[in-house]
Amino acid sequence: MKKRNAWAAVPGSTPAEKLKVLGVEKDTQVDIRRLDEISRRYGITIYLFFEEDLARNCPLESVIMEFGSFPVFERPYISVPDFLTFTRENDPSFEQTLQEFPLMVEIVSSGITPLAGTGGSDMPVVTGLMPFLDELDVDAPPPAPGVKYE
Repeated sequence: MKKRNAWAAVPGSTPAEKLKVLGVEKDTQVDIRRLDEISRRYGITIYLFFEEDLARNCPLESVIMEFGSFPVFERPYISVPDFLTFTRENDPSFEQTLQEFPLMVEIVSSGITPLAGTGGSDMPVVTGLMPFLDELDVDAPPPAPGVKYE
């Protein structure tokens, strides 16, 4: 209930307006740690995609239907909290690495999804695209949070 109250307190009359207030809108780069905070504080489901084609061209519902029965770590997507938990457990230096090289996720889309057990209330769901390792330039300064791609 605390998360729903926190979400209700975010300024804006639509989910898109509220997400924009939080710095989450299409074609922006957002630090994965910020996405984790938003997910946990407001109860928003944020998925990270590893395959660009799926993230950009397939409806989220169809991707979840197709891959939802796969083990979590064999899917082409994962929730932000699951990704960070797994990575932190398997790489004790990951948190330090994030301090030095923030992992910026491109926001691809957002929408709403009905929540079970809430009497038909909807909550936002966000799709982000993980950067590809060969595209990371560790010598370049990180993009400013909330800056849109051109």
